[in-house]
Amino acid sequence: MKTKLLIEQHFHGCFGIDFNRASVDEILFLSKEILKYGIGGIFPTIVTDTVENTKNAILRIKEASKRQESGMAKILGVHLEGIFLNSGKSGIHNPNNFLPLTPDNFRLIEDDIIKIVTLAPELDNGLIDYLCGKNIKVQAGHCVGGDLTKCDGVTHTFNAMSAINHRDSSTALSALINDDIYAEIIADGVHVFEDALKLFFKSKPQNKVLLISDCLPCTKSNLKEFFFADKKIFYDGVRATSEGGTLAGSTVLLPDIIKRLNSEGLFNPVYIENPYNYHNIDIVGAVEWNDEFSIEFVDVRK
Repeated sequence: MKTKLLIEQHFHGCFGIDFNRASVDEILFLSKEILKYGIGGIFPTIVTDTVENTKNAILRIKEASKRQESGMAKILGVHLEGIFLNSGKSGIHNPNNFLPLTPDNFRLIEDDIIKIVTLAPELDNGLIDYLCGKNIKVQAGHCVGGDLTKCDGVTHTFNAMSAINHRDSSTALSALINDDIYAEIIADGVHVFEDALKLFFKSKPQNKVLLISDCLPCTKSNLKEFFFADKKIFYDGVRATSEGGTLAGSTVLLPDIIKRLNSEGLFNPVYIENPYNYHNIDIVGAVEWNDEFSIEFVDVRK
């Protein structure tokens, strides 16, 4: 089977490289290597950090995007996951660096390369309308609110959000029943229980599913211990967690997730198309898959 190239809209790094800390050359190296895995477009994702560090990371990614050459996965924009989250659902993020959700605080790190912002909508104080006015995708994540009316999408459904409760609204419940918004899912076999995955794929319209990896620098590397989000992370070959056991992100790339979903009978090729429609973009190239959905060939000819 032939499909379009994959688009990774939520990942923090791989090959030992962390987008929060990566140099321009490291980002360029990553964008070249990741194309070999059928990933033709990327949204480098920034975890919560200080304003200064966040701004510098964004500027390095922007500079790398200007220096890209053929044979590299295209840098499509920055996914800002940090800073505007709810401390009650901080997950691996450092809540000491969270800021109120105001336009003034966003201007501290604002740049036109930011294309997605994950935030807690229940804490909004004018930021969502400001972002919508800039045509930036607003995604609910690391939050507890059930009102997603102003959101374009939901970040890693089920993880770091209020869970389904039959007596009250919640972020997860709203994500499942709202057919108008896109929903990310980490289907790596670690972040979401199998029955919850089945519920997700039964509930969401097929054209609103966003497969993501949310992968970490240890992915496709020899790293077993590293610092991420101001914490030391330990990777045991399957899970990457803080010393206290908090999941820090996944450790596999999108092709591995697709192969796994296919083996469970949960994959639909339309999932590969969805990010193209969500972001209204097009990338030249294709991926050839075998019957088990392992990659046989990546075609990036112009």
